[in-house]
Amino acid sequence: MTSSLVTASKIAYSTSDLIYVIELNSPKSSCSKSSSNLELTKLLSQSKKNIFNEIPELEILSSISDPFSKLHIQLSKGSLVSVIIPSNSAKHVLINSIPHLHKISNNKNNNIGNAVVIHVALDKNELNQLGDYTDIMTLRQTGFALLHSHGGQETLDMALIAHSIALKTGIPVIHFFDDDESKGKVKNIGNDDIKKFIKESDVKQYRNSILASNENKPTEVYFRSYNGIPSSDEEQQTADEETKDSTTAANNNNNNNNFFDITENIFENFKQLTNRSYKINEFFGDRKSESIIITLGSGAKILQNALEKTENTKISLLKIRLYRPWSDQHLLNVIPKSVKNVAVIEQVIPRTTKWSPLYLDVVSAFQNRNYWSGQSPFITCGQFGVLEEGSIDAEVSHLFENLNSDDPSLSFILGKELTKSQMKTNNGDVNDHDYIENSPVLEKPYLKMLNEVFGERLYIANSALKPNSEHFEVVKSTPEFGFGVLLAKLRERDQFADLVTRVVKDTSINISESLHTALSQWLLHKDDSILSKKFGNQITEILTKSPPTHSLIKEIFQLKNLFVKPSQWIIGSDAWAYDIGGSGVHHVISSGKDINMLIIDSQPYTTRIAADPEKRKKDIGLYAMNYGDAYVASVAIYSSYTQVLHSLLEAEKFKGPSIVLAYLPYHSEEDTTITVLKETKLAVDTGYWPLYRWNPQLEKEGLEPFLLDSERIKQELQNFLDRENHLTQLVRTRPEYSPLLTNSLESEIKIKQKSLAKSAYDKLLGGLTGPPLLILFGSDNGNAEGVARRLQKSATARGVNARCMAMDDFPIEDITLEKNLVLVCCTAGQGEFPQNAREFWKHISTNTDISFSESRYAVFGLGDSHYWPRAEDAIYYNKPGKDLDARLELLGGQRLIPLGLGDDQDADGYETGFHAWEPELWKALGVELLGTIVEEPKKTDDNMKEESNYLRGTIAEGLEDTSTGALAERDTKLTKFHGIYQQDDRDLRDERKAQGLEKAFQFMVRVRVPGGVSKPDQWLAMDEIADKYGNGSLKLTTRQAYQIHGVLKRNLKSTIRGINKCLLDTLAACGDVNRNVMCNPNPFISEVHAEVQDFARKISAHLSPRTTAYHEIWLEDKMISGQAVQDFEPLYGHTYLPRKFKIAIAIPPNNDVDVFAHDLGYIAISDKNGKLLGFNVSVGGGMGMTHNNKKTYPNLGQLIGFCKLDQAIDVGEKVMLVQRDFGDRSNRKHARLKYTIDDRDLDWFREEVESRLGFKLDSPKEYKFENNADRYGWTKGVDDKWHFCMYIENGRVIDLPGEPIKTGLKEIAKVHKGDFRLTPNQHLILGNIAEQDKAQINELLKKYKLDNLKFTGLRLNSMSCVALPTCGLAMAESERYLPTLVSKLEVVIEECGLREDAITIRMTGCPNGCARPYVAEIAFVGKAIGTYNLYLGGGFYGQRLNKLYKESLKEDEILKELKPILSRYAKERNEGERFGDFVIRMGYVKATKYGKDFHEL
Repeated sequence: MTSSLVTASKIAYSTSDLIYVIELNSPKSSCSKSSSNLELTKLLSQSKKNIFNEIPELEILSSISDPFSKLHIQLSKGSLVSVIIPSNSAKHVLINSIPHLHKISNNKNNNIGNAVVIHVALDKNELNQLGDYTDIMTLRQTGFALLHSHGGQETLDMALIAHSIALKTGIPVIHFFDDDESKGKVKNIGNDDIKKFIKESDVKQYRNSILASNENKPTEVYFRSYNGIPSSDEEQQTADEETKDSTTAANNNNNNNNFFDITENIFENFKQLTNRSYKINEFFGDRKSESIIITLGSGAKILQNALEKTENTKISLLKIRLYRPWSDQHLLNVIPKSVKNVAVIEQVIPRTTKWSPLYLDVVSAFQNRNYWSGQSPFITCGQFGVLEEGSIDAEVSHLFENLNSDDPSLSFILGKELTKSQMKTNNGDVNDHDYIENSPVLEKPYLKMLNEVFGERLYIANSALKPNSEHFEVVKSTPEFGFGVLLAKLRERDQFADLVTRVVKDTSINISESLHTALSQWLLHKDDSILSKKFGNQITEILTKSPPTHSLIKEIFQLKNLFVKPSQWIIGSDAWAYDIGGSGVHHVISSGKDINMLIIDSQPYTTRIAADPEKRKKDIGLYAMNYGDAYVASVAIYSSYTQVLHSLLEAEKFKGPSIVLAYLPYHSEEDTTITVLKETKLAVDTGYWPLYRWNPQLEKEGLEPFLLDSERIKQELQNFLDRENHLTQLVRTRPEYSPLLTNSLESEIKIKQKSLAKSAYDKLLGGLTGPPLLILFGSDNGNAEGVARRLQKSATARGVNARCMAMDDFPIEDITLEKNLVLVCCTAGQGEFPQNAREFWKHISTNTDISFSESRYAVFGLGDSHYWPRAEDAIYYNKPGKDLDARLELLGGQRLIPLGLGDDQDADGYETGFHAWEPELWKALGVELLGTIVEEPKKTDDNMKEESNYLRGTIAEGLEDTSTGALAERDTKLTKFHGIYQQDDRDLRDERKAQGLEKAFQFMVRVRVPGGVSKPDQWLAMDEIADKYGNGSLKLTTRQAYQIHGVLKRNLKSTIRGINKCLLDTLAACGDVNRNVMCNPNPFISEVHAEVQDFARKISAHLSPRTTAYHEIWLEDKMISGQAVQDFEPLYGHTYLPRKFKIAIAIPPNNDVDVFAHDLGYIAISDKNGKLLGFNVSVGGGMGMTHNNKKTYPNLGQLIGFCKLDQAIDVGEKVMLVQRDFGDRSNRKHARLKYTIDDRDLDWFREEVESRLGFKLDSPKEYKFENNADRYGWTKGVDDKWHFCMYIENGRVIDLPGEPIKTGLKEIAKVHKGDFRLTPNQHLILGNIAEQDKAQINELLKKYKLDNLKFTGLRLNSMSCVALPTCGLAMAESERYLPTLVSKLEVVIEECGLREDAITIRMTGCPNGCARPYVAEIAFVGKAIGTYNLYLGGGFYGQRLNKLYKESLKEDEILKELKPILSRYAKERNEGERFGDFVIRMGYVKATKYGKDFHEL
């Protein structure tokens, strides 16, 4: 016997790239796996291939971990995805999946949709052995097609048909069936036959459509008619004409008869393939019958068997197979026109609405006069009850008799009726159920839905007014009463949280580590409905096993019911809408509290005009939206059931007040189905009751806050949205208008209050309307400017008119006119002034004719007392600040307070000195405060990212600004995420300044090349772009990427478009995301490299940002108006990572990528036969540090385990996500993964990663590295292809006199048939050269002198960063100087006989470590122009950090220090001993074991 779930799983395996199985238990649970999981695992273990001749990926997801969030990324890649939901998981995930399903089905960025199929096995009702379809019916308005099957063979067939429908129509499919065992033999369908059914051309067309849409996202205007809103009278008329069929957007997002034509064609093709016939709706019986039973589900088989036995020809049966999209036409075309009575029977338990889903659809269809012109039949509604084996025939016969009687029952049960206790679900307790059952008629459907969604978490504070209520009941019905109750509940839970906090922080309370952890985690997640329950259960379990003895912990245990975040609701009626401001509704909206309101409006559309004109109803939704920060939804249960569920879920999730306006037209208890449906349809279709959702949180994330779920909106709402859209665009383009465009009364009151407070405060300050304060700064790295800006804000807060600018930007001739002067200056180089203060200092230091006798001044300097360590260099410490202070005094200035000095060596750096100096300044100025001034918090990079609308910022506007060659400062941080750095030519700064010009701004564009492999046509494209838009050179980076320097702002778009045109891109080449993935480019084992290179591409794609901003800004001509784009960053969120994240993949024995120098490293492990087994995983590497700041240091990664190839991407994702969630976002110097691990420990990190993975990593496997250099010259791979690695000094591809490097490579690219591989050491490999092509390539190499490898081992192993003149962080030369220094060292090398010895030598212009200097055997790190720190002792294999040997050396000192060491190395080294090992053995430096030891000399 084969289960239906297994047959569906087999088809999913054959037709999918990726399969998700959602298990009830978490992946690490020891509970048994589902049959689908076991079947798929078996197929994988047998290496079975799908129809694409590949082994699909399988991922097991937990039902409690928001599993459907995984789908968005994969679908955007064009993957064919299947989701398998076993019956024990279905009831736990289906309702919560609605927001994700809705988003997937409405993602129309491509012309063909999303080819995902969800196979759902449904539990059988124990009482009638039929599947319970109640939960699946809640998905009917998500936009997915719903396809049913029954039995093993039918399930297998429908599974295949479902995949074909999804692929050909673009409508995703939910295929559902009873979870049962097939009694008959199931005829499997092999891959060969499946290929005939699912054509390769269809798959290719689908994938191409997805890829094309990713490159060219549509640009829709805010509220175009694609959202259902006509934008003109003409479109209004067209829309009216299109409503003939009730197949509306609520039921079918793809209202297109073409869908049904395609589906019918698929059924016909399947019949030809298998000789098994199926139809959309299947009719059984006499075409002249007068009564018909319409049903959906496995119960149809019972009815079909009974129908075959009966002699009554007046009854027929219609079985619905395709339930969504719904079409009145396709239903009514099958039903005989002679039908007078219809019985709709369903496999649902009506837990919420009065009428069941299929019944509503059928009733609505018969009202459609386009397809049913006769008299509407009498329609009854029924459910399957308890069916006993011996009574089934009798029960069905009774049903037939009732249907044919003159007066059939309006509702019926087939079998025995379920008792109330049998109908109760696991959601909520008996009291909740009884309360809801006894609630007023109007409340009941919506209250049942609340109970359905939130279960035991639901807390209803009040009830709407009941007829004939006593006085207290009237009070209880008011919003004020409910608000008061919920405030008390919130206060109670806050007090409980305070109690838990006291216990966690009180070290005198002896609690176990597990309890402490669980309590801490609960505090972090107490406002998360899922996690608060998870950690609350953990705490309860711990305290149950080990009863508490401490009184506080006992109290916590007694209040354990407060652990779970409740879903708190106030229930109201439209009576509250007559006086919103005077009622408690206003108080709830304005409170900002996490409270939800459900307000039910019962005014029928047809009686709206007859309402009392003296009692004008206000629109609570508009009131709340105008107010601001409140969630609002407008819903109607008999228009879109799914939208109601979606809205309830969103409202409860929103952090703040939420209002759900619910429509349920009501005349009396006798209202018929048709009456209610008609009233609802009229209200929704005319726009009287629009269906919409307003979520302000989306606007904060840069998304459109208003989502329309119906086709019409009323004029007042349209006016509001028009105004909001206009204001939104105005504020985004002109931020200074923001405070002027406040709409709510509450905001106006707050502004007036602030104004009064400011006025009173000004009076307190008294007499401060005197001379203004001028704050000037000299700043290189931004710290001094930041201090100056803070002073300006603080001065403004004190009522002082303060200005702030760079020293050189102030008109120097006016300086003596300033009465109050503050100067803030950092120290550059050896006691030099920063570049933007040099002219100012030059003027006041050389001019003796100026007098500051009328000026008061104060100076604050920033420096590092240990930057220049020699005693004689102490004069350089804070020299500019000291010089300014002394000079101003000499010129007659009156010192306000003594000179302030900020020292980077203090505990808090320069902040220590500043915090002591600043209060004295305000005191001297006479504006010290009586109280504490609350200053605006400093904007962090996370704020910048959060406010950027998923990396958009104002980049597009900045590109259009032709008045400057630069972008705004905040935008320059965002462009890094797009692979673009704003720079300027520092060689020209002084010259341009003298000419009165701005800096020579230009941009560096970094091109992402996963694994460093590109094609010849891509090389040619890069070459052309560098000539056309750059400075004529290409830079091969230390991370295997291309860099193009010297791009002007006006050429940025053309540059990016050219790069993307050759199928490369720049997205995520920089920024706080995963950067370019590195991979060994020239392996010893070519088969392994092919797999590893493929893995590099896949993990790079998997971890790429999903924002559409990149395509909008660089690849399209216009932005989406109104910011209506719905972006989604499933991995990064809107704040992305705390800092950059780098990945490298090494293939032993070569460690050219320096695998341990990265946040995440993979070391490929293969067996003796060269088969890739998986990867050792290292974490926590990173090169960056700050000079003399011992809290910063480079670090090497540590191994945490081994993973298999199919686990590696998941491991990488989870490592990155742990860093996302735990990395330090408050201090960017402490934000890398290395610090996250060191702040805790490696065991903690491994356990956190494993807990997210759901499995343990294996122990690391053995491996061996032998070097980290490139293999120069010709090498041959095992595939008989040749590779040539050439030396490109420091990665700069440029034509020099006698060295036509760039021209030579261009000519080679024209004939080369293999690939270009960028090495991690900045060199280049011509890869995959066939034997017959080798001679031609060799000829070109010789012609252009690219085959010259006759260099010393020192030069061949040298590497540098770019540094001056373009890098803004550079303190010294690097790329332009290292070749000169190597030449001078080569003299020493030759003298010592070390010409051929490989010694790694690296140089960087600053301590950020781009050339990975801290793993080199010899490293130079720039401190100032011509001055470097010298580091020795790195590991030749990249396995050890080096150590500082000497500080602040100039060239002659470098040569003087290294010459005797190299000479001694030549004479005294052991056989095979590397230079780095030698200097440690001889005691020049100590070995650095860990990053924390780096500064210990």
